[in-house]
Amino acid sequence: MCKETRIFDILTYYTEKWPEQQVALARKENGTWRKYSPKEYQELTRKVAYALIELGIEPKDKVAIISGNRPEWNILDMAITMVGGIDVPIYPTISKEDYRYILDNCDAKMVVLEGVAVMNKVEEVRVDIPKLQLLYTFQDRQKYPFFAQLVELGEQHPHEEELKKRMDAVRPEHCATILYTSGTTGTPKGVMLSHSNIMHQIYGIQNTPAKWSKTAFSFLPICHAYERLLVYMYQYLGMSVYYAESLATIANDMKEVHPSMMTAVPRVLEKFHEKIVQAGDKQKGIKKTIFRWAVRLAERYKIEDDKRTWWYNCKLNIADKLVFKTIRANIGAENFDIVVSGAASISQKIASFFSAIKMPVYEGYGMTETSPVIAVSNNNPHGREVGSVGQALPGVEIKIMANGELCCRGHNVMMGYYKNPELTKEIIDSEGWLHTGDIGHINEFGQVFITGRLKSLFKTSMGKYVNPQVIEDKFTESKFFENVVVFGEGQKYAAALIVPDFAFLKEWCKRHDVEYTSPAEIIKVKQVRDRIAQEVQKYNKLFGETEQVKRFELIADEWNSGNDILTPTLKVRRKIVGEKYKDVIDSMFV
Repeated sequence: MCKETRIFDILTYYTEKWPEQQVALARKENGTWRKYSPKEYQELTRKVAYALIELGIEPKDKVAIISGNRPEWNILDMAITMVGGIDVPIYPTISKEDYRYILDNCDAKMVVLEGVAVMNKVEEVRVDIPKLQLLYTFQDRQKYPFFAQLVELGEQHPHEEELKKRMDAVRPEHCATILYTSGTTGTPKGVMLSHSNIMHQIYGIQNTPAKWSKTAFSFLPICHAYERLLVYMYQYLGMSVYYAESLATIANDMKEVHPSMMTAVPRVLEKFHEKIVQAGDKQKGIKKTIFRWAVRLAERYKIEDDKRTWWYNCKLNIADKLVFKTIRANIGAENFDIVVSGAASISQKIASFFSAIKMPVYEGYGMTETSPVIAVSNNNPHGREVGSVGQALPGVEIKIMANGELCCRGHNVMMGYYKNPELTKEIIDSEGWLHTGDIGHINEFGQVFITGRLKSLFKTSMGKYVNPQVIEDKFTESKFFENVVVFGEGQKYAAALIVPDFAFLKEWCKRHDVEYTSPAEIIKVKQVRDRIAQEVQKYNKLFGETEQVKRFELIADEWNSGNDILTPTLKVRRKIVGEKYKDVIDSMFV
């Protein structure tokens, strides 16, 4: 264990260890990158910490941050922990009711938020949050005090001695943050993580990036435990962190930043892959032929060196010179180290493709309750294999229960659920094992494989168990399918709701002289439904009779985190889908 044992120690370490680094944090604002040096980052953090003391924030007080990714988020986060407070990061996309519940449940004393929509929602529920005293906005909204004024307040009231006293009093075992699980079911639960929980994670993953990797690109929500941990690690390793202006600008922002590392979820990588393939398909003649050959070659890539033949590597080198080099240049990834993929399983084809084009995919696995990493790919012998989420972090034990459930124990296990000891006892047993609810297995090399969720398994009327996640993961490899959810509890067969990838479907219609009108209308067209049926049958052949999708219905609605059907990391909330489309689901089993 290193001497950096508390979150804010990362900032001190950064400025002392990497004095030559010019950019610690950056975000594009109105088309221009606003960059913060390590020194400015540290100075602003101290001023905000002084301001929090001046405003009456005491140790253990809760300060909620409701915002997308921005350097001010990091500054505020560090300042809160410096004064002994507990930060509560909240997604800026949740409902008014969720804001009411979370802010009241965590006893928020202060809220700092961005966006008019968020401000309006919090205003509406503020009367129901008795302990909320202070509301700030990141930008000047002409209504509440804002971040720049927080900095100014700290300049005017430099509580240096009090801040030092507060920092010295913070222990590694103290609660640093409460993260409310977005979850796929149920009421949000406040996961309490200590400074020690998080710092152990950083030490456990710090050797995953290469030493030369110094530019990180971030677009996943920093309020999610997964992205937040990686951003802490970036800082601990002296890297520059560049935040995308928005999800819509990722490609252009990457071209400007030229990152060496980033995190992603499988669906984002699948979209990247689709766009790359579509761009190549627009080429003509021999160029198009070479491009398709190179893509097929990449999709067969074996990430273990000893599993690739000499002849395959020769062809790969040719493909790199003719095709992959251009792909990397087009997305600003000329000097790339790794992509860390998490939140859901990634298909072998996608992991192989990006690894082949020199954007190696390293998978990780965990949950908010495990700070969040349990296992991650690494560069040790047998540390990477497609389909595996890697090996357990140092200091983390893993065991598989008789029912296939994966459990873990170690420094990554949360302190517990805030104000909910009963739920804590349900997930952490008397011996300290945290029950993940995931089904998996471990091979002889310690590689962890996740195959589904216990609660997602269903039994057909014939008494056969079906793991819908395996089916869904395979089906969504198709270019035609955006999301697939399989049902069949107590029924004779499995059936699926399918949300087509309408962008791809529109291109397909154009190529096949089918008039594309709207999502709601196109899913009724016989030629389209017949083609989708062919695709379903293609993937059905990969499964046994019991697991095959016998009926399906197409859904024209957009599924996203804004309407609560997807979590912020793009996982489907099965329970909400089941409730929203109950009549459609029932009709498939008539």
